[in-house]
Amino acid sequence: MTENHEGSATGGTPTTNATTANAAPATRLRTDDFDEFCVAVQPSLARALALTLNDAELGRDAAAEGLTRAWARWSSVSAMDNPAGWVYRVGLNWARSRLRKRRREVTTPFPPDRSRTSGSIDGYDDAVAAALARLSPDHRAVVVARYFLDWSEATTAAALEVPVGTVKSRLSRALERLDDDLRSDG
Repeated sequence: MTENHEGSATGGTPTTNATTANAAPATRLRTDDFDEFCVAVQPSLARALALTLNDAELGRDAAAEGLTRAWARWSSVSAMDNPAGWVYRVGLNWARSRLRKRRREVTTPFPPDRSRTSGSIDGYDDAVAAALARLSPDHRAVVVARYFLDWSEATTAAALEVPVGTVKSRLSRALERLDDDLRSDG
């Protein structure tokens, strides 16, 4: 066997080509696992974030950002109980930060762009999407995680980093508001 004398930046021990060759399959497995994860969760996370944020394009961008950050930390994210919850929360936080930044940058008030909201979110009834849009972002996040992603209250709480009691109270208030809105629309 020939030696590869690159070693570590601190002058670590050289590795053999056999060791380097053995590292490649582990990298492929890591990538394959992440690819499978993306295929499995990306569509539902993008729709969930679009509903939560009331913006289809921003929802897709937030899902992509969350998945990008998951890839950078895949060894720790993949070991979590709910990696999709981590991606949802990271994407949601990124989008909220982006919205705050947008508000600070706008000097002239414009009416909100409704062309990308509500009905443009694929697969969801316009009346439900409109009622969700009238909820606060925190209430929308809980409803979407609980009912559209089908997460338990505990999983939703962990993903959003709030107590289970907060999830229950937000969910109760949000469902009451949704019920009132949908009854008045119908």
